[in-house]
Amino acid sequence: MNTRALIADDEPHLARALREQLAAAWPELEIVHVARHGIEAAERIAALQPDLAFLDIQMPGLTGLEVAQGIEGPTRVVFVTAYDEFAVQAFEAEAIDYVLKPVDPDRLARTVERIRRALAQPAAAQEDPRLLAALQRLAPQPAAPRLRWIRASAGALTHQVAVDEVLFFRADDKYTCVRTIAGDEHLIRTPIAELAAQLDAEQFVQVHRSTIVNLAQLAGTRRDDASRLFLRLKGLAEELPVSRAYVHLFRAM
Repeated sequence: MNTRALIADDEPHLARALREQLAAAWPELEIVHVARHGIEAAERIAALQPDLAFLDIQMPGLTGLEVAQGIEGPTRVVFVTAYDEFAVQAFEAEAIDYVLKPVDPDRLARTVERIRRALAQPAAAQEDPRLLAALQRLAPQPAAPRLRWIRASAGALTHQVAVDEVLFFRADDKYTCVRTIAGDEHLIRTPIAELAAQLDAEQFVQVHRSTIVNLAQLAGTRRDDASRLFLRLKGLAEELPVSRAYVHLFRAM
């Protein structure tokens, strides 16, 4: 059975170039999807469960790091990064690798060899947490104060939304949807990761790779027959799913 892989890069020419170089270095590799941004990458990885995901680090919606941290299946990750080689060399690990932009054919060949060895062995973990943590420290970190207001534009009108009036934030393609207690929806361009860093962590928690909820508006929780956890927010008919990575936050409920 052929190894299946997904490529995620918001620059189509770089995604196309990587696909062509992979075809030359690993003819048997099957590319099952090419994602244009982080949200699409996360959704297709969850749906297709590929063996590998080549993730650009800086993408709209979700970064490659956030996509990797949200993977719940067996997919192994190879980061595609523009960081200089000196910085990345310090984080090499057998269970995960990187491809430096622009892609060097010899380096890609070594990556392919490493992946093949890793796939031939039982996977103890789908990614090396030391590498993820180190790359996260390298990635740009927002330094904004705690948010109190959200500014959302709709045509010529700008809405000033109090953060305390927000039910949840949900990443949606290149935008983030803001749902309020009053039932209004607004679109903003601030990524989920940047919002999480600016919100009060005791009141707003991430429950899914694309969703942050206001705990002050939590009405209850529900588990289905498959033990999946869902949140019920005050005044909201829709239930919000909780990813397994965040279920521990609600164990006492």
